[in-house]
Amino acid sequence: MRVLFLSRRFFPAISGMSVYAINLLRQLAAAGHDVTMVSQYRGDAAGTKVYGGGPPPEVPGIRVIGRRSLGEEAFSAPGGADFERDVEDMVETILAEHARQPFDVLHAQYGYPNGWSVLLAAQRIGVPTIVSIQGGDGHWVGSCCETHRQAMLRVLNHADRLLIGCDSFAQEVVERLGVPRDRFTIVPGAVEVQRFHPALDYAPGKAADPVRLFYHGRVDRRKGALDFLDALAMLRAQGVPFAATISGIGPDLDACVARDAELGLGSRFSGYADYEAAPALYRAQDVFVSPTYAEGFSNTVLEAMASGLATVSCDAVGVRDCLRHEENGLLSQPGDVPALARNLRRIIEDAPLRARLAGNALEECRRTYSWEAVGRQIMGIYEELRGTAPDTGFDPVLPVSECRFRAAPHLL
Repeated sequence: MRVLFLSRRFFPAISGMSVYAINLLRQLAAAGHDVTMVSQYRGDAAGTKVYGGGPPPEVPGIRVIGRRSLGEEAFSAPGGADFERDVEDMVETILAEHARQPFDVLHAQYGYPNGWSVLLAAQRIGVPTIVSIQGGDGHWVGSCCETHRQAMLRVLNHADRLLIGCDSFAQEVVERLGVPRDRFTIVPGAVEVQRFHPALDYAPGKAADPVRLFYHGRVDRRKGALDFLDALAMLRAQGVPFAATISGIGPDLDACVARDAELGLGSRFSGYADYEAAPALYRAQDVFVSPTYAEGFSNTVLEAMASGLATVSCDAVGVRDCLRHEENGLLSQPGDVPALARNLRRIIEDAPLRARLAGNALEECRRTYSWEAVGRQIMGIYEELRGTAPDTGFDPVLPVSECRFRAAPHLL
């Protein structure tokens, strides 16, 4: 089958979307599908600092096309980022590739701008569309302006299949944008359990002295990075020993470094870490901390579970579907820093609790969250749609309105 996969973020950009994309692409290649991935990328200094920038790397068995997101990079120009310019570029790239050799399905990550791009391309070439709703597109894209709200509504109502990671995230999108719940197909997050696994000398709950706390991923206040530091300050004031590492880059890295210095915490900021390096990073830690406000489905939580770490996180969309308080993790409400600090103190001081949570999480991850199963589910959806006519009953012209994200495109 000929598949077009339109990636929103791909390596060297570090994000859950990159991880999702590489694992799905590997499954598709192993199954013998003919896949072309188109991925836009940031090539400017600001984009590289926030995401990690540059063209996408080669992927064995996959045709990879990188397209620089010049419209998004124009955020500092008068009028701000021009997302519609990038949509036009993605559509024209899809059409050119289809003319070279026709596709059977078009699969996009992210509702806008990527999902909108495949819908526009499908109107012209008659190929069915799949759109994966994976993060900010479900949480806030469309709250920025009428242009992008209408784009999201048309994607949600006219994509031939909508994939989403969990029920709590689907319900959030239903409540926020009014799309019927039955429009969504749940395809859970997954993790490479062969790559992410405990250390050779692993014992559930085993920890260094002091216990090593690990934040890994996008360094962003919406992921709770600043809350983590404030909770550490509470532990320090209580005389609770710990060692903290913050791994990754993101829009609030500078703010976190400054907050850490202000509080005198001495946390280690380890910087950019590519996907291949991540398993060893987890295995060198004891407790994973993800005080996030919302996820599509948390790849980093699954990676931590598979690596045998106990996890402290939040009762947030995209987390509560895989972590349950005091069963396989400790959860507090997003933004409740004192409660986060209490959970951190518990997991540092209570070794039997740490062991039970880590052991339960590892067992569940191995049993439930396999990329082989998720890949089979997505390929089955491709087969269902192959040869069908796409839904083209939507207006391709969007209203024009001022977007509050144009000056801060990392929000979109």
